Amino acid sequence: MKALARYLIGVVIVAALAMVVIFKVYIPKHTFATLHPTTGQLQVNVQGIGNVNALNIYAITAQTGGKIDRILTDEGQQVNKGDLLIVMDGVDLPQQLAVARSNLLQAEYGVQALLGELDNQKAQETLLQITFNRYKKLNKQKFVTEAEYDKALAELQGIQAAIAATASRIDSSRAGVTAAKKNIEALQEKIDRLKIYAPVDGYVIAREAEVAQYVQPSTQILQIVDPTTLWLETKIDERISGQVKEGQEASITLRSQPDKSYQGVVQRINTMTDPVTLERTINVSFTTIPEPFFINEQGRVIIAVRQYDNVIKVPLRVIVQKEGKAGMWVVQNRRAHWTTIDTIAVSDTELAMANGTIETSVIIPARGKKSLREGMRIYQ
Repeated sequence: MKALARYLIGVVIVAALAMVVIFKVYIPKHTFATLHPTTGQLQVNVQGIGNVNALNIYAITAQTGGKIDRILTDEGQQVNKGDLLIVMDGVDLPQQLAVARSNLLQAEYGVQALLGELDNQKAQETLLQITFNRYKKLNKQKFVTEAEYDKALAELQGIQAAIAATASRIDSSRAGVTAAKKNIEALQEKIDRLKIYAPVDGYVIAREAEVAQYVQPSTQILQIVDPTTLWLETKIDERISGQVKEGQEASITLRSQPDKSYQGVVQRINTMTDPVTLERTINVSFTTIPEPFFINEQGRVIIAVRQYDNVIKVPLRVIVQKEGKAGMWVVQNRRAHWTTIDTIAVSDTELAMANGTIETSVIIPARGKKSLREGMRIYQ
């Protein structure tokens, strides 16, 4: 009797353990959440990570070597086209210009004096010509001596020679005036080069020199960016970059403003692919300029490449790769069944398929569950 009791107790214990295994292990391992495909719109996007840059960044350089006298702006400040940015030390150029102007004035006065002298000489020539003509006539009539005639001729020829010499001096003086003007223009140009103006409306993004610093010609002092040419420069894998076209709309999120999205448009697609990374550079311009913005700041861009309407779609989390094909597990007669998918398009989160219906019960694979296999019993 005691043996029978022990046997019955053992049977009960085994049965209890079996129930625990079935309801606590087996059934939970075979219980999967399911979903049904939906019908709707699928937006296909291409994403990339890049850095803020711009098409037009201007290097503001010294046009002449020397010491910087003033810098009238700084990093982060807005400037307008034509604003004075930098003044270089002219050393003695202003004094040289003053001397050159004085020399010009002196040369012009010299020309005026010579012109007055020439007028007097021409007046004398007129009188001497009259005298010579009279003496020439009288000489033919033998009323004046040969010596008197020769003296009148010599005086006329002398004044004519003086007139020619004065005219030559006037030409020389005028050449001096022209040279003085050219010297003034050259000095004025040098002085003008001491002042550097903003070429465009923009923002100063770099200041690479300071007041009293000596710089060489063409040394970069400031950098100015034209904010209207701001863009995000990103690299897209060449396998998907073919979907990107100029003019496509995009959204840009900057690392410093993660909660804000800026609208953009694909502005440029580089024609060369990086031979190492196999990526192509895509430039997405900002429709609205960020305030503030920082050159080289990292950002994320999402480019809307295509939209599909009225397609059957499922979440990517149900898609499983098997034997090199994309497919999903569905429930048929409470059993797992593998079915391949005829893919139309894939977005970041969903896949549009040509086969399947919205009545299909799709298994959601999950960690901690039994590995799915064909014909496996499924609890829902």
